[in-house]
Parts: sequence; structure tokens; C-alpha cells
Amino acid sequence: MNYMLYWLLLLIIPLAASANVKMTYNKYSEVSNRRGITADEVARRILDSNGLYNIRIERIKGNLTDHFDPTANVIRLSDSVYGKTSVAAIGVAAHECGHAVQHAEQYAPIVIRSKMVPVTNLCSRLSYILIVLGICLSFNEVLINIGIILFLAVVAFQLITLPVEFNASSRALATLESDAILDTDEVPKARKVLRAAALTYVASLITAIIQLLRLIAMSRRSD
Repeated sequence: MNYMLYWLLLLIIPLAASANVKMTYNKYSEVSNRRGITADEVARRILDSNGLYNIRIERIKGNLTDHFDPTANVIRLSDSVYGKTSVAAIGVAAHECGHAVQHAEQYAPIVIRSKMVPVTNLCSRLSYILIVLGICLSFNEVLINIGIILFLAVVAFQLITLPVEFNASSRALATLESDAILDTDEVPKARKVLRAAALTYVASLITAIIQLLRLIAMSRRSD
């Protein structure tokens, strides 16, 4: 792969995905739901309807820093979501509730991903260290190949993340529609926000694959 093209792809793909989600969210953050219900109220309603009374909802600083923390049993909604009535904010809050339900039901992909986190973090750090060492030692093939094998864990993690995120969005949209939280014409707007967010994870997977291909090309060059 051309060196310049490699770096352009690594730069452009995540930036484009991030810009898309921000643009989409900003667009639909201007559209309030007709019932006037806030995102945190929606989250509480969804959690309670699934029997997850023990999960708290907290506000955190930032923009779209929303997440579910299974270790603390808390859904944290960002300043741009908490207390907001937009269809965008409600979609994001419902998505995080989808993750909470996944954990409660022991949804297989999220269980696998959770167990992969410490392994992936370790493999990610070690892979680059070994590859750099391999290059410094006159392209030591063994070290580079071990680094590539470890980097496969990063690709696998990004891959298993996709069904987790897409499923959480599907659960969110189904609940918003079936429980009549949003009107029929409001659901597609929330769907566009969640789809844009999901594309950031697709971008992360593509980026990881590009990095893997680059590493493989480097290892072949050392032959």
C-alpha cells in the first residue's frame, strides 16, 4: 500500500465518520419530540420497563460522551443529551439503555467484548512495541510477525463491537416505536442519528484492517 495513501486513509476515514455523526446529531438536536419528554426521562422509563431499577442515570460533562458503565450500574448521559427533548438526544439515551439490557440478558457479543477489553488493550500496546523493535533490529521477522498476530486481537475487538452497537440501536428504535415514546415520523430521525453513530464503529474496523494490511506488507518486505 502506498505510504501516503495509508496515512490519508487513517486520517480521513475516522474524521469523516466523526464529522458525519456530529453533523447528523446537530441537525436532529434541533427537532424536539412532540411529547416534550426528556432523554433522561426516556432512559428511566426504558430501564424500569425492563426491570432494571438498580441502574442509575447520571449527567456527565462533554458532548456525546454518553456510555453505560456495567461495573457501576450507571448510564451516564452527556450535557448534550441529559435533560434535552430532541429526537437525537432521546435516540442516544435509548441506545445506552440498549447496552444495559444487553448486559442484563447476557447478550453473547457484549459478554465476549467485555472479556476481550483487557486482552485487547495489552495486545495493542505490545504489538506496536514488538513491531518497532523488529524494525530497529534490521526487520527481525519473528518479532514483527508476533506483533502482527497480537494486532489481530485489535481487529477482532472492532469486529465484535459491530453487532453490539447495531443491536443496541435496534433495541432502542424498537422500544421508542413500540412504547410510543416517539411518534411514527420521529423514529426515522432518531434512526439517522444512531446510524451515523454506528458508522464510526465501522470506520474503526476499517482503520484497524488497513493498519493490519500495512503491517503484513511490512513483514513481507522484510523477507
